[in-house]
Amino acid sequence: MEPLELFNSDKRKNIEGLGADREARDSARLFMGATDKFKYAYNFEWLGRPIIQLPQDLVAMQEIIWRVKPDLIVETGIALGGSLIFYASMLELLGGDGHVLGIDIDIRPHNRTAIENHPMYKRISTIEGSSVDEDIARKVKALAADRKRVLVVLDSNHTHEHVAKELALYSPLVTRNSYLVVFDTLIEDVPNDLFKNRPWGKGNNPKTAVWEFLKTSDRFVIDQEYNDKLLISVAPDGYLRCIKD
Repeated sequence: MEPLELFNSDKRKNIEGLGADREARDSARLFMGATDKFKYAYNFEWLGRPIIQLPQDLVAMQEIIWRVKPDLIVETGIALGGSLIFYASMLELLGGDGHVLGIDIDIRPHNRTAIENHPMYKRISTIEGSSVDEDIARKVKALAADRKRVLVVLDSNHTHEHVAKELALYSPLVTRNSYLVVFDTLIEDVPNDLFKNRPWGKGNNPKTAVWEFLKTSDRFVIDQEYNDKLLISVAPDGYLRCIKD
């Protein structure tokens, strides 16, 4: 067996072991609970912009982007713009004309200015408006029409109803062997008191929307490898691989 083949074989066994190890999974949940009060996911930057994501999920997204080599990444929910910059920088490393399209109901002027002044903005476009507005969705569909490999990331309003509408509108854009990534599915797995004054919580969140979506769609499956190997993630059951055209 070649050295890399042996390494990958061992890696697969380790990932399977992580997924089956209750102590490891419990430790990950304890870590998430202990660090949430310090807004752990808010404490990082990517190329100078705040990026509200866990480092583990960023590594996973890097793996997916390198594997898929999308020529369009659509993200709902922009916040401070760090994720847009991250995706654009990955596409820059790939070369070609890959582009990132970000959608947000409210792109605040100071965030827009910072994004537009960033070196990676050459690969970024933004649309201001609700991601579940059908006119907005038609614009996105038109922009995606001539793209061969499309990856979609949903990270805006986290209620079941909103994410379900996003899944219906944007899942058709995802191309075979690419991914539909739904962030903040973790909401279903943590205490409700972490989301005080929020319209989402247990039973009403991105994970419940994903579960419902998968009952009616045969184009996507949960990529269990990411559930098993990340452990610390805001997107359990949220990495959906497209298996059909």
